[in-house]
Amino acid sequence: MASLLQRPRGGIRFWLLALLIPGLVFLLLYDSRTDLEALNIVTQEVYDSALLEPAKVLENSVEFNADGSLRIDPPFYAQVMLESRAGNRKYFRVEEVSPMQLSLAGSRTQQFEGKTLLGMQGLPRPPVLADNEGMPVFYNAMYRNDEVRMVALWRDLHYNGMHRQVIVMVGESVDLRLSTQQGAWRAGLFRDGRMLILAILLVWFSVEWSLRPLNQLRREIRLRNVDNLMPLDVTYVPREVVPLVRAVNHHIELYRQVLSKQARFLADASHQLRTPLAIMRTQAQYAKREPDIERMRETLGAIIRQLGQTSRLTEQLLSLAHASRNDAAPQAKVDLNALAREVVLLYLPLARERHQDLGWVDYDEYGHLPDGAHVWVLGSDAELHESISNLVHNAINHAGDGCTITVSAGVIDDEAWVSVCDNGVGLNPSLRESVFIRFDRGGTARKGARGSGSGLGLAIALAFAERNRGTIVLKDGDPSESGGVGLCAVLTLPHCKGKQP
Repeated sequence: MASLLQRPRGGIRFWLLALLIPGLVFLLLYDSRTDLEALNIVTQEVYDSALLEPAKVLENSVEFNADGSLRIDPPFYAQVMLESRAGNRKYFRVEEVSPMQLSLAGSRTQQFEGKTLLGMQGLPRPPVLADNEGMPVFYNAMYRNDEVRMVALWRDLHYNGMHRQVIVMVGESVDLRLSTQQGAWRAGLFRDGRMLILAILLVWFSVEWSLRPLNQLRREIRLRNVDNLMPLDVTYVPREVVPLVRAVNHHIELYRQVLSKQARFLADASHQLRTPLAIMRTQAQYAKREPDIERMRETLGAIIRQLGQTSRLTEQLLSLAHASRNDAAPQAKVDLNALAREVVLLYLPLARERHQDLGWVDYDEYGHLPDGAHVWVLGSDAELHESISNLVHNAINHAGDGCTITVSAGVIDDEAWVSVCDNGVGLNPSLRESVFIRFDRGGTARKGARGSGSGLGLAIALAFAERNRGTIVLKDGDPSESGGVGLCAVLTLPHCKGKQP
C-alpha cells in the first residue's frame, strides 16, 4: 500500500499536465467519435428518405391494363428524381414476380424469377423482402462495379379478380453521401482539433497560474539569508499548501530553538571554562616562580583540585549537551528500583568522605515497596542512571556535612518514582524552580552547604528525565536538626506494567 501511495518522481506541474492533457484528449476524441457516428446515422437517414420517395412514386404508378397486363406511367417529377447527376448515379427497376407467390412477406428473393416492367436489368434484389406490403428494405449492393445503396418494397395488385405481385427497387451510388460524410467529418475534426488546442492551452495556463504562488514561495525561500529563520508568510499561499507551509514553519521554529540552545550552551560553556583555565594558568605561573618547595606543592595541589572541578564541569557540560538533543531516547524496559540502588552504592564512598549517611529504604511517605520488588519503566538505562546520579550527587554536594540522605523508589497509580530526600540546609520554596536553570546555584539560600557545584546537576537531571517522558519536582525533605526541613527531589516516570522479557 505504501508503494501505491508514494508519489512518483517528477514535479507537480509535470504530473498535472501528464494526467489532465491525455485525459482531455481522450474525452475529446471519444466525443468526436460519438459525434461522427451520430452524423453518419443522420446522413444515412436523410439520404435513405430521399431514396425512398421515388420508390413510393413508382409503386403507386403501377396499374392494370384492360387485358390484365401491367403498365407503369410515372409522373414527370418521378422521372426527374430518377435522373442521374454528376457524382450521383441513379438506378431503378420495377419487376413482376413470376411465378406468382402465395405471399411475398419475408420471402427470400432467390426463390422466384421476375419480369422487368421498367428500369435496368440485373439490378440486385434484397436478400429478404419486408414482412409487410409497402414497407421498405434498405441494403447495400454492387451493380456494374459501382457500390450502391438500394431500397426495395413489394406490393400485391388486384383488379377484377386478377392478382399480380411487383417489386420496386431504387438505388443510387454512395459517392455523394460518402463525400457529404467526409466533408462533415473534416469539418467536425477541424472544430474538435481547434477545441482540443484551446483546451490544452487553457489547462496549461490554469496549471501555471495555480502554481504561481508556489513559485513565489520557492523564490522567497531561495532568496533568504542563511540566518533568516522567520516563519514563512501563508497569506498568499493556496489553501491546500497551507498545512505544508505551517509544517515547514514548525520545523523552522524547532531549528531556531535548537540553534538558540546551542548558542546559549556555547556561551555558557565558554564562560564557565574560561575562569578555571585562567585560574590554573595563574597558579602554574606562580608555582613556576615559587622557590619554596612546600609552597610550590601547595600550589600544585590547588591546580590538581581545580583540574578535578574543571573535569567535573566538562563532564557535566557534555552530559547537558547530550540531554538537550531533540531526538527521542532509546526505549527499553528499565527497573528503576535496581537502578537507584546501583547509584546509592556508587556514591557511598563520596558520602562517607563528607560524613553523610547515604542509604536506601524500601518505603517512605510515598508508599510501601517490598524488598526486591521491580519498578518497570520504558526509557534509556544510561540516561535514567545519569539523571538519578545527578540528584544524589546534588544532595551530597549541597545538603551539608553529617546529614542523612535517603533514596527510595516505588509506584503510585500509573507513575513510577525515585525520591532523593535529605535533612540538610534545604532550599527556599521560591527558588525551587530556578535551580533547574543551568548554572543557577540557588543564590545564597544554601550557604550552609559545603559543596560548591557548577549549577548543572539539576538541569542535567531534568533534561534526561524529560527525554524519557518524565519530570522532577522539588519538595520539602526530612526535618533537620536546626528545626527546618531538608530538600526532596522526586523523579516521576510513566509506569510500565509487566515483567521484563
